Amino acid sequence: MRKPLIGMLAAVLVAGATTLAGLAPAQAATTANATAPATVAKIANVAKAVPEPAAVDFTGTVALDNCSGSLVRMPGSAGSDPALVLSNGHCLESGMPGPGQVVTDQPSSRTFTLLDGSGADLGTLNAVKVVYGAMTDTDVSIYQLDSSYDTIQAQYGIAPLTVSAAHPAKGADIRVVSGYWKRIYSCSVDGFAYQLREGGWTFKDSVRYTSGCNVIGGTSGSPVVDANSGLLVAVNNTINENGQSCTLNNPCEVDQSGTVTVHQGIGYAQETYIIPPCFGAGNVLDLTLPGCVLPRP
Repeated sequence: MRKPLIGMLAAVLVAGATTLAGLAPAQAATTANATAPATVAKIANVAKAVPEPAAVDFTGTVALDNCSGSLVRMPGSAGSDPALVLSNGHCLESGMPGPGQVVTDQPSSRTFTLLDGSGADLGTLNAVKVVYGAMTDTDVSIYQLDSSYDTIQAQYGIAPLTVSAAHPAKGADIRVVSGYWKRIYSCSVDGFAYQLREGGWTFKDSVRYTSGCNVIGGTSGSPVVDANSGLLVAVNNTINENGQSCTLNNPCEVDQSGTVTVHQGIGYAQETYIIPPCFGAGNVLDLTLPGCVLPRP
């Protein structure tokens, strides 16, 4: 969990970031064996009934001045609702919230660069407030924009990512999509950390990546997308950089018995299925709703 990158340095680095951009995984070519016509017809019908999932790209992602993020909707959001942007709590412009600190309903004039599927800049989205921000149990920030989903769709042709209401699955094929670096990391969900401790912060039930997602500073806040469903299942937030235990930039895992484990070079994300139960009609945050377990102020 690196401190957010400094704006001026970020601008210089982003100018050359296209050389780092990771392309979406290449589509595997398939070769069909010769079969009887009737069998071919059956295979074709099955293929139509179960279409291949679309490759994950940069659609719906945003770049902050120091982090990554994504334009998101809840499963029950309407097109006329004010749009939301999801990133990390440690990416808040007001600084990293302390342990136990929760930020809600704070005015914000932050801007976000909206990207198209190829990672090209489309335009600027404007926040009106920080709806929620915390680094206790989780590491998230949620901004409300001055535009609705319908307005953004009409102006830019971009739809938001949908936040999954289900817990991510072990072994799931995932993509970490960084709008800041315009880079896509591919890996799988290796498992879950009962507690993840870093500096003075503790996160709960964190996603542990396999080694393919060796994320770097600036990828904080990137959406973690299930490659099969296309749903957002977590938000990227940290990696153990040099094998230290429980220090800043070197998170450690703590199991239910208190045993500490360190996985050098392994990254983590915070699950997002806990977010939708906290939003009611009109994308209004209500931390008292049944099933909402996000920490309260």
